[in-house]
Amino acid sequence: MPMIGPGSLVLILLIALLIFGPNKLPQIGRAAGNTLREFKDATKGLTDDAEESKKDMESK
Repeated sequence: MPMIGPGSLVLILLIALLIFGPNKLPQIGRAAGNTLREFKDATKGLTDDAEESKKDMESK
C-alpha cells in the first residue's frame, strides 16, 4: 500500500481548503475524528467480546 508523503498531504489539504473553505474545514475534521473514535470503540467492544467468549470456551 503506497504511503502518503508530506507533499501529497499538503496538496490534499490545499484542495480541501479550496473546496470547503476555511470556516467549514474544522467542522469536517471534528466530524471525521468523532467517526474514527466511534469506530475504534465499536471494534474494541467486538474484540473484547470475542476474547471473553474464547476464555469461556477454554474454561469449560
